[in-house]
Amino acid sequence: MKWKKISIKTTAEAEDIIISTMYDIGLEGAQIEDKVPLTAWEKEQMFVDILPDAPDDDHTAVLNFFVEVADEETDTAALKSRTDLKPGVSDGVDASYFPISNPGNVDMDRLLADVKRELEDLKQFMDIGEGTVTVSETEDKDWMNNWKEFFHQFYIDDLLVIPSWEEVKPEDRDKKILHIDPGTAFGTGMHETTQLCIRQLRKYITEDTVLLDVGTGSGILAIVSLMYGIKEAVGTDLDPCAVDAVAENCAANGVDPEKFELMIGNIIDNKEIGDKAGYEKYDIVVANILAEVLLPLTPVVLNHLKKGGIYITSGILATKEQLVVDAVKAAGMELLEVTRQGEWVSVTARK
Repeated sequence: MKWKKISIKTTAEAEDIIISTMYDIGLEGAQIEDKVPLTAWEKEQMFVDILPDAPDDDHTAVLNFFVEVADEETDTAALKSRTDLKPGVSDGVDASYFPISNPGNVDMDRLLADVKRELEDLKQFMDIGEGTVTVSETEDKDWMNNWKEFFHQFYIDDLLVIPSWEEVKPEDRDKKILHIDPGTAFGTGMHETTQLCIRQLRKYITEDTVLLDVGTGSGILAIVSLMYGIKEAVGTDLDPCAVDAVAENCAANGVDPEKFELMIGNIIDNKEIGDKAGYEKYDIVVANILAEVLLPLTPVVLNHLKKGGIYITSGILATKEQLVVDAVKAAGMELLEVTRQGEWVSVTARK
């Protein structure tokens, strides 16, 4: 099957009313494209450490609706004579363009005429911006799996990172291998900040290391450390989805889940989480989080580190390097290293 994409250019303020109106004539499941900045609550719900830079909000929006259509062109006149069509679902609109017995044979001419008529009616009492309608076509795809073509095995120095749908090459079978698939909002090791942290961890971990991974996500940093032989790890994260992600990745890599304890909560301001994690307990604390979070986190981390313990951070844009360096020094830590990859920075310090 193919899909027709009906795109309506409008304003961000008119999104809801247009979506509701289109729903009344049978178009459901709108895809919204706008530049409205995320609220603080929305950012928190996304549970991502690194957000992409967004363009300035110009208050415009594009609403996309997808309609499944047959591969072969269908005669419009024949469609209009059919009796197996959905009845109208809105006063004044004859929404009879979706055949019940063969949903792919859609009367697009009538559908578009109703879409344009509804938009003209809305213009009479509100600003909907341009209100223009365009139609394009896309092939039916396996959207659930199509993204896999963009994630392939790769190296972080001599560590091979490989997804479940790829085979380990014979020449790589003796190497250290991290098996990991992309998960909801969690990392895979491809990002520069994760690679910076892994390199720093490998410099400082020993078989006696007890590690705290703040904002563990998929658990990749703790799991890699356990693969290289540390004693045990504790991870904290805000997102309950981390529980399943960590469990799956531990299983995929043969990591004993008894050695990786996960806590859901904010260690910065949740005393219960802080108490449960334990104080002056950790040889290393790693935090791959945005610089804005590292600032309040750093003095908190100090309480969880043993004397002489190592603090490894990343998620820091080069432009914010000095902010984190200053925070580390203000907490009374000794700055050990600043490492860089691309536009990202890792700051390593000692208590």
